[in-house]
Amino acid sequence: LDIVDEAIEGGYNLIISHHPLIFRGLKKITGRTIVESIVARAIKHDINIYCAHTNMDNTPGGVSWRMASKLGMTDVTILDPHPTGDTLADGMPVLAGCGVVGNVTPMPAPLFLKLLKDTFEVGAVRYSGCTDKTITRVAVCGGAGGFLVDKAVSCNADVFVTADLRYHDFLDHNREILMADIGHYESEHYTKEIFLEIIQEKNPNFAVAFAKNEKNQIQFYI
Repeated sequence: LDIVDEAIEGGYNLIISHHPLIFRGLKKITGRTIVESIVARAIKHDINIYCAHTNMDNTPGGVSWRMASKLGMTDVTILDPHPTGDTLADGMPVLAGCGVVGNVTPMPAPLFLKLLKDTFEVGAVRYSGCTDKTITRVAVCGGAGGFLVDKAVSCNADVFVTADLRYHDFLDHNREILMADIGHYESEHYTKEIFLEIIQEKNPNFAVAFAKNEKNQIQFYI
């Protein structure tokens, strides 16, 4: 609601977010839930809301690619690639897919965990697995990436960085890879930079700005 109010007060008529406001469907708008209240207020004030989710997760240069850039990863490729049906000028297929894998400057696992905490402004990193490893190869997936654990292992990654890992996701691969859960919001909050860059390039006359009232809905008691 704070973001909608900010848009109203600032004269904006479009809010762009990555994670969808309406995630499980919406059959009524009564104001009973926070989602219904947001939708009702946006409609009342002619505020459009656009959410790019799976498409921004899968596109080259999307969520996981931005995470890799923040970590200084090199030689980055798609972790779980799929052909799009398009081809490049040389006839090679255009690929898209979830997650990326690449290399970092070698560092001890504890130092890499600190890098994660600092880079993504994480209150706490949940981790388990090979903490005695030197981290050189990193797999990342923005959002809930537990379904890609086997892919990360098969790509010989030393660590898999994602969010929303389950208890047994940690345990099942404890001897193969370091698992690091940085939180769903934290893994995706740099996505707004991608939107800003696209809009400024394609529509330089648009007035676009980051919302000042953005915050993680999940808080930590420390």
